[in-house]
Amino acid sequence: MSAFHQLVLPGLGGGELSLAEFGDRITLVVNVASQCGLTPQYAGLEQLHQQYHGRGFSVLGIPCNQFAGQEPGSDDEIRTFCTLNYGVSFPLSGKLEVNGPQRHPLYRLLAGEGADFPGDITWNFEKFLVAMDGRVLARFSPRTTPDDPALIQAIESALA
Repeated sequence: MSAFHQLVLPGLGGGELSLAEFGDRITLVVNVASQCGLTPQYAGLEQLHQQYHGRGFSVLGIPCNQFAGQEPGSDDEIRTFCTLNYGVSFPLSGKLEVNGPQRHPLYRLLAGEGADFPGDITWNFEKFLVAMDGRVLARFSPRTTPDDPALIQAIESALA
């Protein structure tokens, strides 16, 4: 099992979210926030999740409050916001630190020293496309929208 799939995240609302559950999927890992100018990307992320889920794809949302305090809510508030406003059905973890000394091991793997796409996460809605074998295939900036042709092409290629 890959290092990615060995990770266990806090679940949104308690419990654990094992990334082993994503071993048979191409996964788009996105740090998300409810009060960001980019928050409307939730709609496009849900559309991607719905469009490609049957082909072995999943979005994984990672709430993070490190960027201007734009995800201040509790787990219940995050879930309610995402469900009511965007119909989010893709998995969400509990809040994680994506940068700094408390950076979660997931983000050390995705963007830390020795990663294929190293460097601090620049803002909410930065995206990492992860292969079924746990390799990081691509990294996309927060401003890359879910319907961006480059992102769609990367997903299609990974699923091919």
